[in-house]
Amino acid sequence: MIFSSAELVYLTAQPLGRLATVAPDGQVQNNPVNFVVDPGTGAIMIGGGAMGASKKFRNVQAGSTVSFVVDDLISTDPWKARGIEIRGTAEALVDQDPPMKNLSREYIRITPARIVSWNIDGPRASRSV
Repeated sequence: MIFSSAELVYLTAQPLGRLATVAPDGQVQNNPVNFVVDPGTGAIMIGGGAMGASKKFRNVQAGSTVSFVVDDLISTDPWKARGIEIRGTAEALVDQDPPMKNLSREYIRITPARIVSWNIDGPRASRSV
């Protein structure tokens, strides 16, 4: 498995992440998205109601690199954040069974290449996969 047990539990419990893509003209786009983790492969699957019509989908189709972040606050006093950043390759898939109910038949699949997590398995972990 690409993710540690603690990272997988954390990702599974979170409802939203943020996906950053880059347009062909170099403009960066960062959007909140829903997602699921494929427990068999560790791929991140991002869907939407009209994913195929979205800028992020077109950016991935054009070959964008991606960064996906999921984070939250454990405490505000003292301040303590935790999260995970996943960098990797992305594919814009069409005419697929959606990864979640009531979503379009297009979705983005991210195959992790680098994972950086903090305050999940310990203070900070960074690794290439």
